Amino acid sequence: MRFTDSPVIDLTVNNSKLSFHQDNGSMHVGTTVWPCSLVLVKFAERWLSSTSTTDNPYATLLHFPNKRAVELGTGCGVAAMGLYLLGLKDVVLTDIAPVMPALKHNLKRNKPVLGKMLKTAQLHWTNSDQIKALKPPFDIVIAADVVYIEESVAPLLAAMESMVSDTGVVLLGYQVRSPEAHLLFWEQCNRIFDVEKVPHDHLHPEYAYEESDMYILRKKL
Repeated sequence: MRFTDSPVIDLTVNNSKLSFHQDNGSMHVGTTVWPCSLVLVKFAERWLSSTSTTDNPYATLLHFPNKRAVELGTGCGVAAMGLYLLGLKDVVLTDIAPVMPALKHNLKRNKPVLGKMLKTAQLHWTNSDQIKALKPPFDIVIAADVVYIEESVAPLLAAMESMVSDTGVVLLGYQVRSPEAHLLFWEQCNRIFDVEKVPHDHLHPEYAYEESDMYILRKKL
């Protein structure tokens, strides 16, 4: 289910308004804005705006300066652009070639707000040369609404594992799209990562959709 049939999604982050154009007629799911990217950004915004660091369980996690990040399955670019406005200055937005025109269109659309064009790269999760070209490991791997078919589960988890540093995190916005992919993903994920589910009441109150969850994944060492 698409989040909305509206061709444009607006998202205010740090008092700046991002605007994302969708192509709902496309054959590629990456040209639609899905809810988990919004949930992820607004979760980060909520805790970054917290005035008390002692009562903020995510203060270290969301301390973005000097951290390298990559987003897998960027789509329209919501999560990466939103986190950029929250202080994440070194981020690469990746997706497959057919989605790149929509992604670059949205980057140009939001350049006045972002202040520059963010880095992009084509990436198939099974392509080791493309992964190496990005020069992993990264401190943060961002992924939102990327689990929806069984065939992509193993490549996605392999890409996450190879791209996140031993001390880094995967910020995962998640919603069940396919029961089969869901079961397979968590079966394999728990072998690779320690999984922390963000309590629903820790999400942004206006973006705490019942079906959408946030997870923090760290490599098992």
